[in-house]
Amino acid sequence: MKFSDKVVYQIYPKSFYDSNGDGLGDIRGIIGKLDYIASLGVDYIWSTPFFVSPMNDNGYDVANYREIDPRFGTMADVEELIAEADKRGLGLMFDMVFNHTSTAHEWFQQALKGEKKYLDYYIFKDGTADKPPTNWASKFGGNAWEYVEHLGKWYLHLFDVTQADLNWENPEVREELKEVLRFWKNKGVKGFRFDVVNLISKPAEFVDDTQGDGRRFYTDGRHVHEFLKELVCDSGIEDMITVGEMSSTTLDNCIRYSNPDEDELSMVFNFHHLKVDYKDGDKWSLMPADIPALKKLFETWQVGMSNGGGWNAVFWCNHDQPRAVSRFGDDENYHSESAKMLAAAIHFMRGTPYIYQGEELGMTNAKYTSIEQYRDVESLNYYKILLGQGKSETEALKIIGERSRDNGRTPMHWSAEKYAGFSSVEPWLSSPENFTSFNVEAEERDENSVLNFYRQIVRLRKHKKIISDGMIDFFERENPNVLAYRRTLDDASLIVLCNFRNVDSSLDEKILADYFAQGYKKILGNYDGFAERLRPFEVIVLEK
Repeated sequence: MKFSDKVVYQIYPKSFYDSNGDGLGDIRGIIGKLDYIASLGVDYIWSTPFFVSPMNDNGYDVANYREIDPRFGTMADVEELIAEADKRGLGLMFDMVFNHTSTAHEWFQQALKGEKKYLDYYIFKDGTADKPPTNWASKFGGNAWEYVEHLGKWYLHLFDVTQADLNWENPEVREELKEVLRFWKNKGVKGFRFDVVNLISKPAEFVDDTQGDGRRFYTDGRHVHEFLKELVCDSGIEDMITVGEMSSTTLDNCIRYSNPDEDELSMVFNFHHLKVDYKDGDKWSLMPADIPALKKLFETWQVGMSNGGGWNAVFWCNHDQPRAVSRFGDDENYHSESAKMLAAAIHFMRGTPYIYQGEELGMTNAKYTSIEQYRDVESLNYYKILLGQGKSETEALKIIGERSRDNGRTPMHWSAEKYAGFSSVEPWLSSPENFTSFNVEAEERDENSVLNFYRQIVRLRKHKKIISDGMIDFFERENPNVLAYRRTLDDASLIVLCNFRNVDSSLDEKILADYFAQGYKKILGNYDGFAERLRPFEVIVLEK
C-alpha cells in the first residue's frame, strides 16, 4: 500500500500549545513544536479545523473554508506552518467538514434571506412549526430538523442546530467543495481528512424511521461512492493521503471507499471497536469493555479489509473519544503497562496508525468533579438529557466523565509547570491533575517512558516491511483476555500477544515457550524477560 509505512500524528490546535498567552492553542504553537513532532518519527500531521467558526462545535462548524480564525492565527502563519513542516519531512493534512457548514456561513445566511440558489445548497423542507419533516434524531440530541419561521421551512442538521447539512445532490455544492480542496492543495497541503463523509448522500425521500434514529436512511447513502470519486478525482488529489471518517458504516462499504481501484480514499476510520463498552449500543449507558467482542471486531475488519483490498486507519484516540488508557487499561495501577500494550496492539496491525496528541504520553481522562468544568456541547446537552431521564447528578456526572469528548481535548502536557506548560495563563479547558507525572519533559528523560516506547514502535514500522506490508491472521480466539495475531511476509513471521486484563493471563500449551523453541526472539515488550503467563497488560512481540 502506498501509505502502509506511514504514521500520522493528530493535533487538536486549541489544546496543543498556546504561543501568545491567551489560554488557547494556536498555529504558531504548532510551529514551535514541530521538532518534537518530527522526533516521534511520524510522516504527517493531521490538524483538526482552525477555519473561521463560531466554535459551537469546536471548529467543526465552519463559517469559511478558506479563512483562518483569528483565534488561531493568520493565513501567513498557516503558510509558514506548511513550509516549516515540509522542511522536517512532515506533510500537513487538513480536516474538511463537508457534510455541513455553520449556520454562520455566508451560504446559509443567503439562504435565510430566501435566495433560491443558496436554499438549494442545504436541505430545506416546507412545513409548519408543529411538524418536523421526519422523526430523525440529531447526533447531539433532540430532533434533526430546525424550523425557520419567516421561510416556513425546516432545515436538516444531523449534528448541532448550528450545523446545517449541505445538499450534495446539487452539483454547484460539489463544485464549491472541490474548489476548497484545490485552494489548499495549491498552498502545499499534502492530504485531507474528511469528517463524517459517509453521511453526505441523503435519500430521495425523507420519511420517519420507525426502527431507529434515521441513520439507516443516510449512512453510506445511495450516491456516496460516486460523490467521493468525483470529489477526489476532479480536485486532483488522487495521489494525496486521504482518510474518511465513517459513521456507523459497514465493512463492504469501507472496502469500496479505500480500495485503490475505486479512486475514492486512501483509508478509512471506522468506530465499531470503540463501541464495545456501550451497553445495548448506547454511548451514554456504561459497561466494562467487552474484550472478546473487541477481538472479534479487530479480526473481522483486519482480515476483511485485507481480503477485499481495502485499507484501515488504525487508532484508539482522537478529539471525539475518551483516552484509551483510561477506557481500556488501568490508568491507576498499571498506567505505563496499559499505555504501551494498547499502542503495540494497533501499531503492529495492518493499516496506517494514527497517534493523537498526548496519547504518546499516556494522557488519561480528565477526571473532572463538576459539570461546570466541561465545555463540549454534546456533553452539556447529554448531561441535561440524563437528568431528564431521572439520573441523579452524581450518576449523570459519572457517565459524562467516562464518555465526554472533553477527555480527549484537555491541553497537551508539556511539563510539570503550572498549566502543564501549555500556556502562561489559565487554559480554556483544565488538565487532569496527573500532568505533573505524565508530560513531555519528564518522559524525555526516562528511557522506559511511554513516549520513548512510541518512538520505538514507529521506528520498527519504518524498518520492518513485515509490519507495513505483511498479511495478518488471528489466533487465541477463545481466550477472553488475550489479543493475539501473526503477521507474515515471505519467510518472515511476527507474533503479537496482548493481555487486556489487570491479571495474569495464560496461553494455550505454554505458547510463549513454544515460540521461543521455534526460534522466535522477543523484539518488544513492556516487561523484562518473559513468562509462560502474560502479566497484567503485558505485550510481547516476537519475530522469526
